[in-house]
Amino acid sequence: MGTPGSGRKRAPIKDRFSAEDEALSSIAREAEARLAAKRAARAEARDIRMRELERQQKEKHGLVIIPEDTPNGDVSHESPTSGITVVTQEAAQVLESAGDGPLDVRLRKLADEKDELLSQIRKLKMQLEEERQKHSKIDSVYTEGERMENGTDLHFIEMQRDVNRQISEYKFKLSKAEQEMATMEQNVNRLEGQVSRYKSSADNAEKIEDELKAEKRKLQRELRTALDKIEEMEMTNNHLIKRLEKMKANRNALLSQQ
Repeated sequence: MGTPGSGRKRAPIKDRFSAEDEALSSIAREAEARLAAKRAARAEARDIRMRELERQQKEKHGLVIIPEDTPNGDVSHESPTSGITVVTQEAAQVLESAGDGPLDVRLRKLADEKDELLSQIRKLKMQLEEERQKHSKIDSVYTEGERMENGTDLHFIEMQRDVNRQISEYKFKLSKAEQEMATMEQNVNRLEGQVSRYKSSADNAEKIEDELKAEKRKLQRELRTALDKIEEMEMTNNHLIKRLEKMKANRNALLSQQ
């Protein structure tokens, strides 16, 4: 025979299971929400950190990006990718002046241009020396003519005029050749300076690239740590879900026995 209070004992058991069921469901929902929030926050923080690092490096060193397979020689200010070279703005302008083509082709073009200018300078120097020798011979003829009788020999007068004309022409050619040679020497010096600055900026760019790679490896390690933490939280969440299902099954079994 049942006691008077036996009918009231079932309600607390059912209520207790319902409360535990609701609590576990709430814990599971909260764990999933926190897990999703951490994933999103870490992904956003990683992207922001990479963009800020690239921006600081570019502002600090005044760098631009030269894709090695850029078809038209343009430079890019986007984030670095594979197959690129980081250079200063000044070096990028030098490379743009070399025309179209990949980076190695433009560098060879600059070197060829320098060799061509040096060849032209050597040629002009040879021409200049020839003009000086001709000028020296004409001066010698003119000096010898001055020792001849003066004023009566028409042939000498005509020869003197011709000599004076040739002297003027050769002086003009000498002056022009010297100006062209000076201009070409300046161009050669400018090219040598640009190549030297480019080499220096390339060395500096390699150092910066190593720093970026080191920072990337660091971020990858942090990412792996975060993924491990996420995996751990997912396992905990799955454990809670299984526990919840087990408790539901036990509750249903108890209720069916009552």
